[in-house]
Amino acid sequence: MTDSLGFRRKFAVLIPSTNTSVQPEFDGMRPPGVTNHVSRIKIPNDPLHNDEDFRKLVENIAAAQLEAVDSAMSCEPDHIVLGISVETFWGGLTASRKLNAELEAHTKLGVTGGAEACATAFSKLGVKRIAVITPYFPVGDKNVKQFFEESGYEVKRLKGLKCASPVLIAHVQPEELRAAVEEVDADDVDAVIQVGTNLAFGALAAKMEAERKKPILAINTAIYWHALRKNGIGDKVSGWGRLLEEF
Repeated sequence: MTDSLGFRRKFAVLIPSTNTSVQPEFDGMRPPGVTNHVSRIKIPNDPLHNDEDFRKLVENIAAAQLEAVDSAMSCEPDHIVLGISVETFWGGLTASRKLNAELEAHTKLGVTGGAEACATAFSKLGVKRIAVITPYFPVGDKNVKQFFEESGYEVKRLKGLKCASPVLIAHVQPEELRAAVEEVDADDVDAVIQVGTNLAFGALAAKMEAERKKPILAINTAIYWHALRKNGIGDKVSGWGRLLEEF
């Protein structure tokens, strides 16, 4: 006997308590027989004014993460999905791999992280030159750029939106995200990638991808795609762009 709804896979999804975008977007991508079980990493919605405030946000996430992991484990999930972006980029490629390895050792389960998912998606799509959009302050942008460059991708342009609090990341409207893509995209990039899981960009990214005839990727889409494929689930899901529809 298996779980009546999650008879293919049960995903434990870890997200910061301030995040309101991951849960609805992941549920919109969910194929039959896969269930998402959210565990919230308790952090304050402190204002963000500068790099030091942003570093403190990353520290808060890291400090509270294992408690959320252990809470999620009691539903006996099959896979850990990190609905967190910045921590998976922080410190570059080596640190990202170390984070995944530590969580895998702690849970004895496979783990999908945002940074790894983006790099895997780029490889699948044949992408080498990228432009990046983030909700972060410069210190966060620096770590994102470091990860991508250490992973073999050329970052042509990067735009950080400097959102004023963790909750306010989700308040960025589609027109601002569209304008950001238009600002960083050009003929010298193969794809545009948005990071920061609380930016609600998945559906708009799919529309802009069709318009601009190149990959326009939302990190939430890349994460969920990676988790499905890593678990042998090949369902094609429409409405979220080529990654989930074709690969």
